[in-house]
Amino acid sequence: MLMKGANAIVEALRREGVEVIFGIPGGASIPFYDVLYDADIRHILTRHEQVAAHAADGYARASGKVGVCSATSGPGATNLTTGILNAFMDSSPMVALTGQVPTPLIGKDAFQEADTIGITMPITKHNFQLRRVEEIPVVFKKAFKIARTGRPGPVLVDMPKDVQEKEADVEFPKDVAIQGYKPTLKGNLKQVKKAADMLVAAERPIIFAGGGVIIANASQELARLAETLGAPVVTSLMGKGAFPEDHPLALGVIGMHGRKAANYAINDADVILAIGVRFSDRSTGNVECFAPEAKIIHVDIDPAEIGKNVRVDLPIVGDAKYVLKDLLRMLKIKARQENEWTRKISEYRREFQPKMDYDDFPLKPQRVVKEIMEVLGENDIVTTEVGQCQMWAEHFLSRTKARTFITSGGLGTMGFGFPAALGAKVARPESNVVDIAGDGSFLMVCQDLATSVKEDIPVVVAIFDNHYLGMVRQWQELFFDKRYSAVKLGRVDFVALAEAFRARGVKVKRPGEVAPAVKEAFEAGVTTVIDIVVNPVENIFPMVPPGKCLKDMVEGV
Repeated sequence: MLMKGANAIVEALRREGVEVIFGIPGGASIPFYDVLYDADIRHILTRHEQVAAHAADGYARASGKVGVCSATSGPGATNLTTGILNAFMDSSPMVALTGQVPTPLIGKDAFQEADTIGITMPITKHNFQLRRVEEIPVVFKKAFKIARTGRPGPVLVDMPKDVQEKEADVEFPKDVAIQGYKPTLKGNLKQVKKAADMLVAAERPIIFAGGGVIIANASQELARLAETLGAPVVTSLMGKGAFPEDHPLALGVIGMHGRKAANYAINDADVILAIGVRFSDRSTGNVECFAPEAKIIHVDIDPAEIGKNVRVDLPIVGDAKYVLKDLLRMLKIKARQENEWTRKISEYRREFQPKMDYDDFPLKPQRVVKEIMEVLGENDIVTTEVGQCQMWAEHFLSRTKARTFITSGGLGTMGFGFPAALGAKVARPESNVVDIAGDGSFLMVCQDLATSVKEDIPVVVAIFDNHYLGMVRQWQELFFDKRYSAVKLGRVDFVALAEAFRARGVKVKRPGEVAPAVKEAFEAGVTTVIDIVVNPVENIFPMVPPGKCLKDMVEGV
């Protein structure tokens, strides 16, 4: 059919089921936006392109669909890059659309030109630059297929302005073949059988679940396996929520700020089944002393991750859901009864239960998390900023369902949580969404309170207000002789800031005030910023010092 490039782009998006785009238009993307004006696709105008990318990321994680963001050429495209890299590190499916100068001007330093393809090549699964209108349907079909299949991730499509404006005959394929791209979904059955035998023979088995379990929608299979084996489950930060954290076999997140029970248990294990994890440095501590007595079975859809960071005794390449189903089928045991290992795990859970019942003034962050949990439903969503606030949530917040805890894991991006909350709320409007924030992190993206109000996306921002870049301050206290360099933020009137954008602002100072404030915010129907004044020098513990083993946690000095 005869069609302009911009019309073909919008039609391709429509055929991929795109319902919403987060973005900001500009000169190089005006033809695309002109067609979008009449399209049945919601466009959410953010106030910064980084917010658009993070919102698309949050949308993808909450929904399981591909998130879409858009920016113009040059600075618009470069402003997307932090969000694109964040999605790349955390395996979030995204398609980023960028305007580009007309093809005759590419490489000639035209106004608002940037080498978007070159810049984003290392931080995307793949990227495309359109050169002809006729190729648009195939390029977009490939882009979405690559983004959502295998190990998900971001794909960028660069759209020169003249290609958006030209007209040509186009055909929309139902599917496309991508040469050299064929992700392995089914694990090798011989390897799976070996894994089953190793787990049955193990005396101290443990399951280490990561974000790959959530991506594969494999939580049900994970729970069945854990209960069949009587094996405790620990998670990575990205895997939080993959296994219900109120389950008797749940030990929580491992790593630098993981739970004591989780770190001690994985250190004691004799067989580890690691599913959809990449053994990041924040999870393992010093790899030389990680799980010293354990044989490791590593299941991952990305073969490049297996053996990259830790020694692996049994590799299995495949999708977590497929492999877990095969593993369950091959296990030749009924559910294990209580034994010495399960009794030890129960002791760990009892002995190292995190303390949250503080009545201190100023408020302790542990108490704040406890009160937030009191009003959260199981389907409500928590996003986090990055820093101490993120670690308070990782350690003390309990989640029981996948896709209800969304955070920046691999990149640790300050300013992620609020945009991700907006995206999550758009994806699941029936759920309450809370961003657990630090004052430093939220200030990086606070301008998009305008987006939340204008677009009617009501979320709650719970600011752990300590007037510091808290995590940097903690490291300076512990490891740099209390030389507090460039970490003091000063006070901000967040109530006035919220009200300036026509959002709600609430200030909380005392124990018992947090839960009612959050509950009222859920019912308000407009974005609410809750300024929670917390102890400015409270540190997040336990902590594994850099270069140390997981068992070498410190409680403070």
